[in-house]
Amino acid sequence: MTASQPHTESADQPVQPSLLSGFPLTEPAPAGPRPAASLPVARVCVESPLPQLDRPFDYLVTEDLDAAAVPGVRVRVRVAGRQHVGFLLERRETSDAGVSLAPLGAVLSPLPVLTQEITDLAGAVAERWSGALGDVLRLAVPPRAARVEAEFAARASTEASTAPEGEQTHDDAAAPPAAAPTPVGVRDARAWGRLRNGVAFLRHLAAGGRPRAVLQAVKGYGEDAWPQTIAAAVAAARSSGRGALVVVPDRRDLLRVQAAVEAALPGEPVVRLSAEDGPSTRSRAFLELLTGASSVAVGTRSAVFAPVKDLGLVVCWDDGDDLHLEPRAPYFHAREVLLLRAEQTGCALLLAGHTVSVEAERLVESGWLQRIAAERSVLREALPRVTSTADSVESARDPLARIARLPHAAWQAAREALGEGPVLVQVARGGYAPSLACSRCREPARCRHCAGPLSEQASGRERLIACRWCGTPELAFSCRVCGSHSLRRAAIGALRTAEELGRAFPGAIVVTSSGDSVKSEVAGSPALVVSTVGAEPVAPEGYAAALLLDGETLLRRESLRAPEEALRRWLNAAALVRPASKGGRVIITAGESEALAALVRWDPAGFAGRELALRRELGLPPAVRIAAVTGALGDVEALLAEAGETVSLPGIRVAGPVDGDPAQALVFFPITMGPAVTRGLRAVRTSLAARRSAGPVTLRVDAPDVI
Repeated sequence: MTASQPHTESADQPVQPSLLSGFPLTEPAPAGPRPAASLPVARVCVESPLPQLDRPFDYLVTEDLDAAAVPGVRVRVRVAGRQHVGFLLERRETSDAGVSLAPLGAVLSPLPVLTQEITDLAGAVAERWSGALGDVLRLAVPPRAARVEAEFAARASTEASTAPEGEQTHDDAAAPPAAAPTPVGVRDARAWGRLRNGVAFLRHLAAGGRPRAVLQAVKGYGEDAWPQTIAAAVAAARSSGRGALVVVPDRRDLLRVQAAVEAALPGEPVVRLSAEDGPSTRSRAFLELLTGASSVAVGTRSAVFAPVKDLGLVVCWDDGDDLHLEPRAPYFHAREVLLLRAEQTGCALLLAGHTVSVEAERLVESGWLQRIAAERSVLREALPRVTSTADSVESARDPLARIARLPHAAWQAAREALGEGPVLVQVARGGYAPSLACSRCREPARCRHCAGPLSEQASGRERLIACRWCGTPELAFSCRVCGSHSLRRAAIGALRTAEELGRAFPGAIVVTSSGDSVKSEVAGSPALVVSTVGAEPVAPEGYAAALLLDGETLLRRESLRAPEEALRRWLNAAALVRPASKGGRVIITAGESEALAALVRWDPAGFAGRELALRRELGLPPAVRIAAVTGALGDVEALLAEAGETVSLPGIRVAGPVDGDPAQALVFFPITMGPAVTRGLRAVRTSLAARRSAGPVTLRVDAPDVI
């Protein structure tokens, strides 16, 4: 990016006002400020959601701020008459703006919290997702905690004053990195020894190499579960003296991985980065990595920007989980950011999961990633027996199995397994009855106030019909189509399922895990564990059986990725069940589909390959890239018209805009043209915002939930 911020030739010259599309960018410099003797120009990136401010601005560094204004510190500057917080990117001798510079307002913190590596990564993220650099930096660097920063500043100052003369005293030496552990052997990572290419990957990693692979994990519980598998890879990276970063979807996975890594690296600090820990805790963890006090980090989505020194390995667990998608601008995906980081830093990369995403499969087919997976003989030994109630044998035994929510085979398997241990029951929805419909015409029941969906909610023994959106109780329902006053349950949630199972299995303990009461673990004693998808607790010795209900509900979601997502949910649950040799069984109630067949065969890679081939044929992501432009119809049309030179290139097709609330247009473009298209769309949106010739639009690139 280039700057056009006002420039000065002499601090004594009068300051001339300037405008950038109607915004005054500088104010008259106060009388008497003297510029720094060396590198008096500071280039600053401001934190602002305004697209027209998505560029670096130059400011004058005065003598009193010369020592504190180092690259990476937080600063306060004035832009368009308002105070903004930003990051000082670099110091320069001159500015190319051509007019007088406003002075730098203040240095907010003495610690340089933004490294050049993270700055480069943030710039690449902003360009790839057509976003603003300030938005990325706001996510990359946690909010400032003054007390924590003061502690680290005091520690650095004390160590600098006590260091022998001639010894380095900068931030890299503020805290000595932990010693690297001894190299990892196959006996320390039993799960890797049973995987094809697994031992070679670990040895390459421990030797200081940078292998890149997709790992298909087998077990979800016990000593050889996926957290221990990832921990062995982290230990291998540390044995070569390099750092490691692990990114997981949610806090439950985060706690499991942290415990496994700490066990694999006894005595070495492992930093956890999670927004749920609060600003002070997150800031302290960030600064420990920044100063080199720790070389291993585990965290959720925003941890992809963790400032791990000498990064040797990045790991993404379950990259198909939608929690890896950032819901705020610029809407990046954690997997893709780690791919960028691995390319920029030359570190090793591991995408791990019980399934294989279509995006990961594309990289395997291109040769950019290698596959690490278990042989069929290992799978047969480690996996439970999977039975579908839709196959011909089960249909012949129970003709009603296709329409029953709990077929006889599932009931029989649960009854037998309860004598051996806990039984997992996976359902699609939480709540009691999250969806209601008219009992006569089957029209979905809607709230008379906001048109939101009506649901049945349980409060003790009472049942209340209320709107899921506004919470208004419905005391006298009347169907808008046929006038009927009776309702039926169109869907059954986890609480209602638990209630029904309690009656079907008298005396059995029923445990629920959903909504605000998600459990991480359950005891190994016999119990029915009813869980929504993604909230399945872990049993120490594995579940005796699992019932995967509501399969058709998962498959019927209005999304291109519905089959892929359903298979991912099923595999994650089935991996928590004991092997067939110990009586483990999985019963699934769903109609025949490719996803169901992949589960029965336990072949996620084959399913991903077929999905990828189909999407190539149809010209859909990830075979191509996609940008969604959303906003008022006139504003979307204005952006597409302004970007006509870009979106009219050969190989690019535009669908829409489709009028709606809001309107939306989709731009499909080849992967090889990605940088040119995203750069062009970003420039057009910035130009329109600066000229105020169109209203704001939302630009989302490669968002998996768009289609």
